[in-house]
Amino acid sequence: MIISRRAALLGAAAMTLCKPALAQDATWPSQPQHVYVGFPAGSSPDLLARIVTEPLAEKLGQPIVIENKPGAGGVIGIQQMLNAQDQKNTFATTINGPLTTAPRLTPSLGYDVAEDIVPVTLIATSPLVLVVAADFPAEDLADFVQAAGKEPEALAYGSVGKGSGAHLTAELFSDRAGVEMLHIPFTSYAEVTTAIIGHEIDCGFMAPSAAMQYVEAGKVKILGITSETPFAQAPGVPVMAGQAGLPDDFRAELWNAFIAPAGTEEAIVDTLSTHINAILAGEAVQKRLLDMGWQAAGGSAEELQQRIAEDTKVWGAVLDRIDAKE
Repeated sequence: MIISRRAALLGAAAMTLCKPALAQDATWPSQPQHVYVGFPAGSSPDLLARIVTEPLAEKLGQPIVIENKPGAGGVIGIQQMLNAQDQKNTFATTINGPLTTAPRLTPSLGYDVAEDIVPVTLIATSPLVLVVAADFPAEDLADFVQAAGKEPEALAYGSVGKGSGAHLTAELFSDRAGVEMLHIPFTSYAEVTTAIIGHEIDCGFMAPSAAMQYVEAGKVKILGITSETPFAQAPGVPVMAGQAGLPDDFRAELWNAFIAPAGTEEAIVDTLSTHINAILAGEAVQKRLLDMGWQAAGGSAEELQQRIAEDTKVWGAVLDRIDAKE
């Protein structure tokens, strides 16, 4: 169950956003709305979009059509939103990559995040957990850092590919903890977990939902979680911030957000943000998100804009670190 403090914050955010509407086209919304998702139907980003847009359509009094445009790690969905003819009724939901790391990783991005994107609100966040085999000789993060620091690349970690959240998080952890680990890329979390269990690699960062079944089976254990606060889907797992030499503000999360194209009226952004915050404050929605491994977020457009800027800086430094090693 989502902690009560988070629910209270979401409720407060929704109330704060209920301010007098700015002048806007009184006819909006007068037709169906379109929300682009840069991933296939049935994927986690697609399901998150539907959890929010189903009740949002009721609040707006207009149907919302989900436009799945998969490709390039979510970038194509944003490109399609920006290329749509009806900009007033066109939006998108996206994971963090297309707004924070894609400008660095994708040569022909086709958009400028600061110039072409209008943040609306953060939908949900998902931390990662540090997973090792059940018999790995470390009982906590301090033991793990000590083992990793014996010599450069004393431990090997797996990820789901270069530039993935798992890869970047491991490199951020290595930098903050002052250790060097060997990166072994795989194509899926299932392969990473199998390699950990089989002692082909030592560890990996992954979503709690990908690890918990193996924890319950006694095949792996979790040494820490990358969120600022404990996560209900990984009960009893300590946060990594402030442990084993890591700074108190250590955080590495995947997130999903609702965005609009540049030029969208401020009053429309405010209306969408207010409605989405109210939706995220609902216990039923919070439970649906948690069952998928996500924690309801919410907040203002300004807060999302700040999160984009902060994460772009953090992950940009991590990418510099990766480039320097290659």
